[in-house]
Amino acid sequence: MARILVVEDEPDIQQLLRYNLERDGHQVAVAGTGDDGLHELRRNAYDLVLLDLMLPDRDGLEVCKIIRGDTTLSAVPVIMVTAKGEESDVVLGLGIGADDYVTKPFRIKELLARIRVRLARNGDERESERRRIQVEGLVIDPVRHRVTIDGQVSALTLTEFKLLYALAAKAGVAFGRYDLLDRIGDGETVVTDRTIDVHVRNLRRKIQPYDRLVETVRGVGYRFSEEG
Repeated sequence: MARILVVEDEPDIQQLLRYNLERDGHQVAVAGTGDDGLHELRRNAYDLVLLDLMLPDRDGLEVCKIIRGDTTLSAVPVIMVTAKGEESDVVLGLGIGADDYVTKPFRIKELLARIRVRLARNGDERESERRRIQVEGLVIDPVRHRVTIDGQVSALTLTEFKLLYALAAKAGVAFGRYDLLDRIGDGETVVTDRTIDVHVRNLRRKIQPYDRLVETVRGVGYRFSEEG
């Protein structure tokens, strides 16, 4: 269930959207003008906005620009729902920050499907942000399963990624080789205590200049630096 704000001035469309969104399990609020929509967004938290372009006070494009320029609102997904369906209108809408663009008359099932996709994607992004580990220019994203070095994607193998994340998720904790085997093994890929050292060596090479973060603990194994 999501909280959705409908910014639309036509009563029939307001009713149509509210009915179908609530039927789909969402909580819905409706604003009939751009100013009312912005006020409502700032007053309450919403997971998504359905925004008409042709509003009686502010153009929907202006409303979208304000949302994207406000750091407290900018992460909220915006789907434009409008009768302005020329290619130039779509390009303009997406260009100023809309996440999707649906033209009237729309098929309600298609709109609901687009909303579900956008909400799921936004949920993934929030989860990615929550679980992401960053130390200086090294970013480990377990949701996208990606490591970047100063903005550039590093081509780690699955084992190398799991090894790095296992260490970084508990920075400062020293892991023995068998402990790491338990954390990165999947029952299919053959990884032994002897090959852990090889994987660490390859990992360090691929995450330079941040290889110093993966420290050797003599007589134990490895740990991820607490200091960064």
